[in-house]
Amino acid sequence: MSAKSEAALDAQVERLRTAEAPAVDIGLTLTGRSVFDHRAVLLAAVDGVSEVARGVAGSGSLAVLFSGQGSQRLGMGRGLYTSFPVFADAFDQVLGQLDPGLRTVVWGDDPGVLDQTGWAQPALFAVEVALYRLVESFGVRPDHVAGHSIGEVAAAHVAGVLDLADACRLVTARASLMQRLPAGGAMVAVQASEDDITPT
Repeated sequence: MSAKSEAALDAQVERLRTAEAPAVDIGLTLTGRSVFDHRAVLLAAVDGVSEVARGVAGSGSLAVLFSGQGSQRLGMGRGLYTSFPVFADAFDQVLGQLDPGLRTVVWGDDPGVLDQTGWAQPALFAVEVALYRLVESFGVRPDHVAGHSIGEVAAAHVAGVLDLADACRLVTARASLMQRLPAGGAMVAVQASEDDITPT
């Protein structure tokens, strides 16, 4: 980048730093911008000071990561359901294969019920699949999909490894079995080879 371009970018960054517009307005403006090779992004830091991330736009591959249990929240997907028919149709298709009471739990008023594994995992699967179908309807085609925990099943489904009926059977069985585990358990990740952990 030339010194002149760098100076112009610095001036733009300073204007953004001192802007008093609501973050949602700035975000909306950014969605309509042209795609420039050189970008600058403001990131809100914990201490209230902003810093700039700069870089050159690339054309790398696109990946979608589906999250696991813990990302659920009451009301998730309700606004998208009322605003986007593609989301609503996909959500309804998934719920048609799962427990009929799931919609009431997801859009209910008791976070304790939704946090139970037996409800949380099917709820996340339903929302994640519907979100993917919505993004897909906008023309987004990821090169890779991956998932953590229940998100792995969502990734396998949208990749075509599991059809919806099989994916929902797996989600239901997994959530039911995990719900039966004693309370107070934990997960652990071990970085070791098979030889390291195999008893001798």
